[in-house]
Amino acid sequence: MVYTIVVHLRAKAGADNVARLHAKLNEAAAVYARDRETVSWLVMQSVHDARDFTIVERYETEASQQYHLGNPYWETFDPFVLPLLDRPMDLRRFEELRPVEGEEALLALPEGGEGPRWVKDVTVTSVKNCQHEFILFGPILHHIDTTPR
Repeated sequence: MVYTIVVHLRAKAGADNVARLHAKLNEAAAVYARDRETVSWLVMQSVHDARDFTIVERYETEASQQYHLGNPYWETFDPFVLPLLDRPMDLRRFEELRPVEGEEALLALPEGGEGPRWVKDVTVTSVKNCQHEFILFGPILHHIDTTPR
């Protein structure tokens, strides 16, 4: 089981804030990727808004964080990064999914049912600057707003 932490960060307005955060995240990734029991330590920048960044930290187990938190570099990260942020970091913790015996039966279609179909030629009115997708699953039409945020 891989233990994963996903952190979303938003830089304050200004090219200097974005550039400094970009540089610090790249430096942190180079350091933390070498920590013991770290599967990967990845940093990303949004393709829609240069101020938005994401860190994906993957560890062998939840206990593996001890090596990350014990790394002397960790003490330099927050003092440098926090003043560059527009809001507090959004940190979320996950365990990667593993197959569960028998779960494939949950994917079977109801008797006489049909799977999802993409609906084409749907007209949406009074919506500007939005992206929408529609899925027809049996008699139910599902709407998904895919507008980048």
